[in-house]
Amino acid sequence: MLSEVAQVPEVKITDDFTLRFEIDGLTELGKQVAEKELRETPEVKQKAIEELKKLLEAETDYVLPLDNEEWLVRFLRPCKFYPESARDLVKRYYNFKVKHSKLYDGLTPEKEANLFQNNILTVSGSRDQLGRRVLVLELGKKWNHKKVTLDEVFKGCVLFVESAMLEPETQVNGGIVIFDMEGLSMQQTWQFTPSFAKLIVDWLQDSIPLRVKAIHIVNQPKIFNLVFALFKPFFREKLRSRIYFHGNDRESLHKHISAKCLPACYGGVSEVQRIDADQWYKLLMLCNKEYEAINSYGVKKALKN
Repeated sequence: MLSEVAQVPEVKITDDFTLRFEIDGLTELGKQVAEKELRETPEVKQKAIEELKKLLEAETDYVLPLDNEEWLVRFLRPCKFYPESARDLVKRYYNFKVKHSKLYDGLTPEKEANLFQNNILTVSGSRDQLGRRVLVLELGKKWNHKKVTLDEVFKGCVLFVESAMLEPETQVNGGIVIFDMEGLSMQQTWQFTPSFAKLIVDWLQDSIPLRVKAIHIVNQPKIFNLVFALFKPFFREKLRSRIYFHGNDRESLHKHISAKCLPACYGGVSEVQRIDADQWYKLLMLCNKEYEAINSYGVKKALKN
């Protein structure tokens, strides 16, 4: 982490389950995936860290935590430990923040309580069968667009991705997204614009150091096609091939995500209690200083004194 913490942030949900960020080392599954898919070995990792640090030292337009090896590894893992690619990702990550400064300036959990109070965005309490984090967005019947704007939804996604970037296991295995569009109305579809669609796709494809392994659309009504049509022109083949439409077909969803890892509302049999957004928010708030530290790095000219 970029800030000092006395202990790993955690929130007790029940007597049997505690929600926490998993910032310890990799599990055995994570180590296997890292070596097989990311070329990660101790030798490759250390050499890449040293080379990336040198490359970034030459990028004098940025303020970066170059002495923090864990931070460097966050960008190396999604780039399969190729230092030049990781350097380019670092630059895109920070340049995107500058381009969309209205959304990013001073972004911390304490300023985004409204989104979480409306319980439309959360993360599953358990990973899927491949060790991936599962982000769930319910932008249909749960979403009151007069109370929560799409900009707020985006900010919430950023906060979750930044927290996911802290977890070695998520850095390696990546994450998946479930968009639950049940009850989507015509008024809600009017909130989506081509500029917002481009923002989201540019962010997913080019500007986050996280492996987005799949996007699953469930419970979508026919009018969702109007929304997707806004996004479609901006997709490149890699991301397009990772988008799946399931409607109400739970068997289709279970071909990708084991029923053992899903709650009953998605035809699953997971015994892990479903986590509400306000519970995740409590955990994010424990890391508010970490987000302040994240905001202290970036393009020099854009940083506020």
